[in-house]
Amino acid sequence: MTGNDRLFSRPFFLLCGFTFTVFLSLFQLLPTAPFRILDLGGSTVAAGLFLGLLTYASALSAPFTGALADRFGRRRMLLVSSLAITGFSVAYAFTSSWRLLVGLAFLHGLFWSGLLSASAAYMTGLIPPGRRAEGIGYWGMATVLATAFAPILGLAVYRRGWGALCLSVGILNIVMAALAWRLPESTATPPAPGTPFFTRDLVEWRVLALSMSLFLCSFGYGGVTSFVAIFTEKSGIVPKGLFFAAFSLTVLFIRPFVARYADRIGPRRLLMPLLVLVSISFLALAFATTAPRLVLAAVLFGAGFGNMYTVYAAHVTKFVAPERRGAAFGAIIAAFDIGIGTGSIALGGVIQRFGFAAAYLTAAALAALSVPAFLLLEKRFLSGGRP
Repeated sequence: MTGNDRLFSRPFFLLCGFTFTVFLSLFQLLPTAPFRILDLGGSTVAAGLFLGLLTYASALSAPFTGALADRFGRRRMLLVSSLAITGFSVAYAFTSSWRLLVGLAFLHGLFWSGLLSASAAYMTGLIPPGRRAEGIGYWGMATVLATAFAPILGLAVYRRGWGALCLSVGILNIVMAALAWRLPESTATPPAPGTPFFTRDLVEWRVLALSMSLFLCSFGYGGVTSFVAIFTEKSGIVPKGLFFAAFSLTVLFIRPFVARYADRIGPRRLLMPLLVLVSISFLALAFATTAPRLVLAAVLFGAGFGNMYTVYAAHVTKFVAPERRGAAFGAIIAAFDIGIGTGSIALGGVIQRFGFAAAYLTAAALAALSVPAFLLLEKRFLSGGRP
């Protein structure tokens, strides 16, 4: 292996630790916040608003926070966002109104987009181009490990009270800031003197347009994240974190092989079957009223959705200049989070009116449209998908 092919480095591992802490923190909060909102007198629709507004705020701000990270430093964006989110953890602890809790989630989302876009852009700058899917895949394992344990940990801590849960999350936010502080600053691309920040070229519009195909898959993910623990409880399945654990273990087992295979054959060729598998997993979840069926749905979801983003990002970043990757990931996150936020809110309403099965069947139908949507948009915005 040549020096240019080197994948692992101190900044790589530091950023993996940072990402693990980010998702360990958030995924303690996401499955427990709906229970807190219900305890405070909110409905399932209100419970869906927590994740919905957080991700809408992230979606709206991601193209701008990504571009801001490109211009003024990705490490700086990670540090500022980590400290801001620590403040929200404190605010959540003292909130006794579900309306205020949901309102804070929107502000939380503004800084959450900064974490996602800046960390993704930082990491792609560390990874050799020929090992991009593999590198993103290994980095993504930090997310998977966190989401495997965080919901179970969060639900356990929540039994000791909402204040204990917020304290756990806040401590992890401080650790995030400490890890960001130790990262070397990436190269920023400051604007020329007198150049306005808000221009037509600020947003990566072609990446944003193509990434709307991800909206169709991430729509259902919003419903999974917000309501699968409640669905599990109402189905009499224990533990409530079973789906998250099975999903995460599946991704941990197969992602290294999928990522290396994607680099070998080209990520685009692997993306299509992964998108189809996402739809199948939602279909399975609609009928997962027993523990074995729930595990099967989680395994399918882990194989499809758990690898889709990695492969998609590896494909799309071939078309983006290094100094624009923050903006590109901001566009991807915007489309992705619009889907998650819309799904969380809309499926909360479907669940309240028609039940869980109808909600996940809706998610399956929308995810099935992602393949034709991707092919159509790719032809229009990425020159047929050939760099």
